[in-house]
Amino acid sequence: MANAYRSNARVLTASLVGTSVEFYDFYIYATAAALVFGPLFFPAESASAQLLAAYASLGVAFIARPIGAAVFGHFGDRIGRKSTLVASLMLMGGSTLLIAFLPTYETAGWVAPLLLCILRFGQGLGLGGEWGGAALLAVENAPPGHRARFGMFPQLGAPIGFLAANGLFLLLDGLLTETQFVAWGWRIPFLLSIVLVAVGLWVRLKLSETPAFAAALEEAPPPRVPLGELFARHAGPTIAGMFAVIACFAVFYLSTAFALGHGTTALGIDRDAFLQAQLVAALFFAFAILLAGWASDASSAKSVLIGGCGLAAIVGLLMAPLFDSGSIALIWLYLILSQFTAGILYGPLGTYLPDLFPARVRYSGASISFNVGGIMGGALAPIAAQALVTQGGLFYVGLYLAGAAAISATAMALLRSRPALA
Repeated sequence: MANAYRSNARVLTASLVGTSVEFYDFYIYATAAALVFGPLFFPAESASAQLLAAYASLGVAFIARPIGAAVFGHFGDRIGRKSTLVASLMLMGGSTLLIAFLPTYETAGWVAPLLLCILRFGQGLGLGGEWGGAALLAVENAPPGHRARFGMFPQLGAPIGFLAANGLFLLLDGLLTETQFVAWGWRIPFLLSIVLVAVGLWVRLKLSETPAFAAALEEAPPPRVPLGELFARHAGPTIAGMFAVIACFAVFYLSTAFALGHGTTALGIDRDAFLQAQLVAALFFAFAILLAGWASDASSAKSVLIGGCGLAAIVGLLMAPLFDSGSIALIWLYLILSQFTAGILYGPLGTYLPDLFPARVRYSGASISFNVGGIMGGALAPIAAQALVTQGGLFYVGLYLAGAAAISATAMALLRSRPALA
């Protein structure tokens, strides 16, 4: 009993620490893109155009994520989860660290945004292989009846990473002047990522392979090309999984990256006040992930996710009246509601997507679905929202979110449920 407890604790810690590191790296870029990357790396005639360019660089990682999912999924299904997870963490951490040393456009010209986008691509490549492996590490070690609660642990890395990233930016904003922050202060979060990566590697190197992968190897040799087998035999669940995650990514990135940029520029809200609001909202994000994990074991991940899509549609319709009210209290309320909804949609994904696929192609299947869906739901959301708000206002951004929720709910409703796989 004691050995089983220690083993479960080690697995859950490894899945949580790894995704916390990965999402910390990812969010410090998103925060920096909303706050300083526009004028530092992209020449433009207006602040709005610079912000749009910074959001476009944010989207580069989403293009890289399905490539990372395919590459790391291939090796994760062939040689195992452990070594693949270590490699993805090193790639993500190394790319993040190097961003701290980049020259700006003023000193290096076009080379600066080019290097920024290359490293952003490296971040996305690493994260593309990270999430699927962390989710499988948790659910493939879960005891019966606890798959969703184990699967929610890597999901908790998202709010933890977000709290660490935004909390650090908030601290720096209070300690440094605006000139100091723009000149060099923004580099500190990227430098500190090396410490978190070292902790993540230390935990993961102590892991053993998952029972499900070991059992799959005993039954048959691993597929020569996991991605080929995935699309040949499991195309339906793969495509449905892609559409299922659209709502989650859309509501999250609209309430973080887009909301931060719009709130501090178009609405003129103090940056400290907005970051504080997002930190409070992130606590509701974490709580909703926990709640969704327990609810998914009590009912099913699919039913919880479809209910979350209904909440996302409501949140979309509330965006314009709450944000345009000019009331800080109502804006705080919107951020809390949207982050709670994001947690309801995010928590069950660690169980729902892996259970769509057999163990021999599960790493590839879950990773491809999650990351391609991330492009459709997350990469386009801040860019589309910035264009929509410029042309027609926040009402159309809210309709965009409601539409994303409808797409995800429809995809899950059409996909026939199947029992959890070993």
